Amino acid sequence: MEFKATDIALFLNGEVIGNNDVKVSGISKIEEGKPGTLSFLANPKYEHFIYNTDSSIVLVNRTFKPRAEIKTTLIKVEDAYQAFASLLDLYVQTKQNTRKGIESPVSIDETASIGEDVYIGAFTSIGKNAKVGNTTKLFPQVFIGDNVTVGENCILYAGVKIYDDCVIGNNCILHSGVVIGSDGFGFAPQADGTYKKIHQVGNAILEDDVEIGANTVVDCGTFGSTIVRKGAKIDNLVQVAHNCEVGENTVIAGQSGMAGSTKIGKNCRFAGQVGLAGHLTIGDHVQIGAQSGVAKSVKDNEIILSTPAINYKDAVKTYAIIKNLPKLRNEFLQLQKDVESLKQAKEAGSK
Repeated sequence: MEFKATDIALFLNGEVIGNNDVKVSGISKIEEGKPGTLSFLANPKYEHFIYNTDSSIVLVNRTFKPRAEIKTTLIKVEDAYQAFASLLDLYVQTKQNTRKGIESPVSIDETASIGEDVYIGAFTSIGKNAKVGNTTKLFPQVFIGDNVTVGENCILYAGVKIYDDCVIGNNCILHSGVVIGSDGFGFAPQADGTYKKIHQVGNAILEDDVEIGANTVVDCGTFGSTIVRKGAKIDNLVQVAHNCEVGENTVIAGQSGMAGSTKIGKNCRFAGQVGLAGHLTIGDHVQIGAQSGVAKSVKDNEIILSTPAINYKDAVKTYAIIKNLPKLRNEFLQLQKDVESLKQAKEAGSK
């Protein structure tokens, strides 16, 4: 599908600088621009590419002022990055809206409720009393357990597994390999050194507008619910343990994990490989740096880093000291030698 510059500008409330009638049918990086594609410029360090790019259209901020001649057509918008994200959203919706209907073979229990304009891919299984909302898309090999509710306008990519009794809100996106509602890690140590399984009888709830990356797991509650609140975004390869709660609009990057019953506030930001101990409370608007190990609860608005995680300013000072340790060690050894030399000289003088 092709889009003219004037149509794109109208959609984005932008201004065309150049050829109003130029058309694009694809997207490319500005440094790898090709004719017939659209790119964007948001980071000033990439500005030099705009003067030679072969992209037919480039989105730029309204404040952008070229320092040389530009051969491509520009569309000026308030925020080029956000405008590009809006275009990608439209592009993906246009592609996915062509998917409707039920492929074969599938297994849909006769008690299940299926909404209108859905897409159900081949080898998908939908259990007893399950509900799938309008315009939701289930790609091939999705498993929906008994009594599961999946809301409207959701996308569950190939291989997603939703265990019994779980609830998925509206407008959620679950990428391939996501597992929702698997057993939490509960085992009671026995006198003979073995472990007895603690059965997990709760569920997992994803509220509206949640997106979860590939191969991420949200365990069910031991009893009660594990909850991912509205608007939360969770990256690939993340572990959300039993009875945890992830707050509204919180963002968690890849390879992070949280132990059971930890509560995370709203609008938090976790970098990659953050680890949280169990039964903690993380406040609102907390930021945690990459590879941090959090062993105690954190108050609102804190920024922490390191293992064990501490205030980031203290962590930076600690890193500076650690960096200088080899130099300090050499100075200390030299001081030891000097002191020993002085002792020997004193002893020789006293004889």
